[in-house]
Amino acid sequence: MASVPSLASTVQQRLADALTATLPEAGSADPLLRRSDRADFQANGILALAKKLKGNPRELAAKVTDAISADDQADDLFDGIEVSGPGFLNITLTDRAIVRALAARAADDRLGVPLAPAPGTTVIDYAQPNVAKEMHVGHLRSAVIGDAMVRILEFTGEKVVRRHHIGDWGTQFGMLIQYLTEHPHELDHESGAEVSGEEAMSNLNRLYKASRALFDSDEEFKARSRDRVVALQSGDERTLALWQRFVDESKIYFYSVFDKLDMEIADPDVVGESGYNDMLEETCRILEETGVAVRSEGALCVFFDDVKGPDGNPVPLIVRKSNGGYGYAATDLSAIRDRVHHLGADTLLYVVDARQSLHFKMVFETARRAGWLNERTHAVQLAFGTVLGKDGKPFKTREGETVRLVDLLDEAVERAAAVVREKNEDLSEDEVAERAAQVGIGAIKYADLSTSASRDYKFDLDQMVSLNGDTSVYLQYAYARIRSILRKAGDARPAAHPELPLAPAERALGLHLDQFAEVLAEVAESYEPHKLAAYLYQLASHLTTFYAQCSVLGADTPEQRENRLFLCELTGRTLHQGMELLGIRTPERL
Repeated sequence: MASVPSLASTVQQRLADALTATLPEAGSADPLLRRSDRADFQANGILALAKKLKGNPRELAAKVTDAISADDQADDLFDGIEVSGPGFLNITLTDRAIVRALAARAADDRLGVPLAPAPGTTVIDYAQPNVAKEMHVGHLRSAVIGDAMVRILEFTGEKVVRRHHIGDWGTQFGMLIQYLTEHPHELDHESGAEVSGEEAMSNLNRLYKASRALFDSDEEFKARSRDRVVALQSGDERTLALWQRFVDESKIYFYSVFDKLDMEIADPDVVGESGYNDMLEETCRILEETGVAVRSEGALCVFFDDVKGPDGNPVPLIVRKSNGGYGYAATDLSAIRDRVHHLGADTLLYVVDARQSLHFKMVFETARRAGWLNERTHAVQLAFGTVLGKDGKPFKTREGETVRLVDLLDEAVERAAAVVREKNEDLSEDEVAERAAQVGIGAIKYADLSTSASRDYKFDLDQMVSLNGDTSVYLQYAYARIRSILRKAGDARPAAHPELPLAPAERALGLHLDQFAEVLAEVAESYEPHKLAAYLYQLASHLTTFYAQCSVLGADTPEQRENRLFLCELTGRTLHQGMELLGIRTPERL
């Protein structure tokens, strides 16, 4: 379907045309249109234009108003244009224009959201757990924010390639593989038995503790473990086969956690550190031959004028260590080469903890110097803050341990079950379990996504599952209320009636619905999903006011009932689509 222009873009164009007609010498002047509390919109651009042309802004504003009024179609769109203050234009739209714009959105499967005019290819690096290690609360934000950005960008028409850069390589595997070599049945499963995520993690934990104890107490085992690292790095087949068993066991666990998070993770998207091993030597050779990296005290380093340590000396990015080993930088730079040259990326988006910002700043600048990043292809770190406890300190258990992610998710679902039971005592246990998962996981995701990614936030389950305030439960309940109204409407069908006057709450709801496409475009461009969450919360708040002030099923006339059902239905579709883009379910009943 053709793009559905927003009311703001329509008004913007009409004002720009009026400015050009009034003052041809002004060229393509921007009316600087914005939403307003005093009217539907306010145009502020005339002040700057009058200053540029050395004219009186109020007189110029009056001329623009006259030019708009002379347009035959003005009455269809504008209910009133008032010159205010030193030359602002306060603009009120007709109820007819609002309903017609909403009807056009409702007729479109995409709710009037256009596809990007020139979509590219974005590789998103997110959800990066470590093999043979338990996922903890620190893994939550990368997974949730990354998944939302994948959904949002794909909805705009961008080609998105997911990459889960798991930690699956390094010296710690020498100890684990050597222990498995000497105790070959530690990761065995019963033939044909399906292994749960908890069981897989239990197996890995048990093996890690046993191998660690032996490594710390037995010098000969420690020596054999170090030899095993050499065998792993040199590609010894038997050693690689044992390493693969750790990766496979870990994937069983990872996928079970992502399943709880209601996220899809596919095997081809999981390309860990090991996936770039064959590129490391060539990456270093290219950097050294081009002069981007230089030898320093036996290591291959890249230096930067603006990166210095506390002593004032330059802090380099070490690509290859003095002992010949490769660090994270070599892997990250090889990944950039792969993503640009083989995956055809225009944008590389890294959803990574803000504490790694300096590392990625240095990696991106190195890649730019090497020519792998340029004006056509750029890299962005979507840096996120820390999850804090209620006390405002890094989130730990009472014993001071890092909180297991699976425990948090289970507790959220448990809390949500209590809320669901309280709201509807007639549900079966299966129905309670299904809705509790949707509400509990949605609560955790929304708490994360409704906070600007760069900020820390407090993890407070009591608040997250509350029916009141800025929570996903409030939004889910708003959607469930709409579905209930539509079910109770019987034979009455939603239908737009542009000829009807709108109550203030109807106008406010309608004008907010019209902003959906604009908000999504901004979120996709700036990588700020919290702005979509804020829009949806405001939408649910407008719905609450509308519901309190405008009787839907008890409307005065059949036409008014149909128009209000239409507003309800469009609000429900917008809530559902917006929540889906955040990765949150919207139950039909709560």
